[in-house]
Amino acid sequence: MMVVDRELVEHMANPHNYGILEDADAVGIGENPENGEKVIVYLKVEENEGAPRIAEIRFQAIACMTTVVAGSIITKEAEGVDFETGEELIAVTLGMLENYPPEEAACSEMVAVALKAAMDHYEMKKSEPERPAVSYRIEQSCVAEPVANPLESEEQNR
Repeated sequence: MMVVDRELVEHMANPHNYGILEDADAVGIGENPENGEKVIVYLKVEENEGAPRIAEIRFQAIACMTTVVAGSIITKEAEGVDFETGEELIAVTLGMLENYPPEEAACSEMVAVALKAAMDHYEMKKSEPERPAVSYRIEQSCVAEPVANPLESEEQNR
């Protein structure tokens, strides 16, 4: 029998922070160049003694349910934190993904790089107010490598 985490089910059924933030201070995009999937992260930022803090965060995804769940979890963790803590969240997320096959890691990586792009966009807009959204591509591939069929190999060796 499969055990499913209640929090995971909650993020699937009711993704947190999903939608557009109309008056966003920054927008970042994470893209998968192989299949066209995208995550957009919107930030409303407050400055506290020169240190930016994520006051509000929203995301949208043109991607699979795994990406939406990752977006829900990561944005929930990022809301209310300063950019330094946001950078740590991104680093920890990307570090954890190193232990997963690329096709499983790609969805969460897309959300993490979209958050990074949004934070970078905010910083860039300080010197370039009309700067358009920042977009980063993921390094992982969500397309699994084909697994060799052992029966085909045997037939070829005959």
